[in-house]
Amino acid sequence: MKIKNKKIESIVNELIDQYAYADKSERPWIIGFSGGKDSTVLLTLMWEALTRIKDEMPYPFQLRRPVYVVCNDTMVENPIISSYVEDVLLKIETAARDQGLPIIVKKTVPKLEESFWINVLGKGYPVPNNTFRWCTDKLKIRPTSNFLLEQIDEKGEAIVLLGTRYEESATRERSMRKHEIKGNRLSKHNTTANTYVYAPIKELMLEEVWYIINAVPSPWGFDNSILFQIYADASADDYECPTVVTNKEHSSCGQSRFGCWTCTVVKKDKSMSALIDNGQHWMKPLLDFRDSLVEGRNVSENRMTTRRNGQKAVTEDGHNQGNYTPEYRHRLLKELLQIQKNIQEERPHVALITNQELIAIQVVWNRDMIFDFNVGNAYREVYNKEISTNNIKSLDDTEKRILREICVEDMSYYHLIDNLITLQETKTLMLSKYGLHNDVENRIESFVKEIEQ
Repeated sequence: MKIKNKKIESIVNELIDQYAYADKSERPWIIGFSGGKDSTVLLTLMWEALTRIKDEMPYPFQLRRPVYVVCNDTMVENPIISSYVEDVLLKIETAARDQGLPIIVKKTVPKLEESFWINVLGKGYPVPNNTFRWCTDKLKIRPTSNFLLEQIDEKGEAIVLLGTRYEESATRERSMRKHEIKGNRLSKHNTTANTYVYAPIKELMLEEVWYIINAVPSPWGFDNSILFQIYADASADDYECPTVVTNKEHSSCGQSRFGCWTCTVVKKDKSMSALIDNGQHWMKPLLDFRDSLVEGRNVSENRMTTRRNGQKAVTEDGHNQGNYTPEYRHRLLKELLQIQKNIQEERPHVALITNQELIAIQVVWNRDMIFDFNVGNAYREVYNKEISTNNIKSLDDTEKRILREICVEDMSYYHLIDNLITLQETKTLMLSKYGLHNDVENRIESFVKEIEQ
């Protein structure tokens, strides 16, 4: 299908040339797909190029190179965007198969031990800010980099297609031009060896991006007006901008950025606030919880006197700057579970924290010798039932009663045995006993210190 715009047609022709002629190798193409406007446009034009190659070119130039559509799920994405992306990825996967295109959908997620809630509620990391922005690396860069490295190990090299554009910001343009090689479409990836970067839509203006979304039918059969409406609803007044319209409903749309609903790096989540103002009232508790994370971050009572490495973390005026205290972690967990329960009464598909994360949090607490708080108990208090995938209790009531009777003369031994069994049980739940010996030794050492005092 010819697109009635010379600039856009030239991008499609460039993609065809790069895929079929300029590069004779079979190194895979990897498209970072967020579901947002720019990555949607990039994939649309890529899809059109592949379709023309398939339909118009002779066999030797057929589709020999796989194109991976890689979507990274941080596990704390804005629920509206997350739901939308899930629907889109399913459409892409089905349409690519039906149309015989070498487009493969891959979804990456952080390792369980690096997820947002494991770090904040489990390990007690303070939520990210501009000076301690640990989330980008753990939640976004590492999962995608791991997939990229797998492709390089298998194929030797890979090309990453980015939906970045000069117009996005002066900083973005400077960064893009810094790594470009004049006269070359591809530039070397600035951190990953044997990887090249290709930005086909870098010269598109915002109006042209929205023109493609509004005027060019989605090649995977999705309704692009849904994406347009999400942006429109998420646009605060100061983010609104005119677009090239194709009908009266396309009068204006924002360029808001979507990200994690828990993001504490930005001062104010304008997109989530705008969504709430435009009718998504059920998200208000999420925004309130996000704001409370910001407010409680540097409260001395919420922080310990040391960091996880044991380093002292107290200012000269006595302000604690270590990890979150067990009490504060437990309180945040209960608040999060309560919000999730309330939302799930109307939207059962919305999950703010997974059961696997809950189990892992308990494991981290036990390894940190935190036995006064229990994830299973918090879950039971909120949901009035056990966590569906496990029972984190170390001993049942009868076993605890017998153990208490045996240790009646010194209950400290009862607590020690219960703690050691708990360590064993949580290791079993994680299907790994790695580190168990050290955990047991640490708990016994702390017990010895307690009785010597």
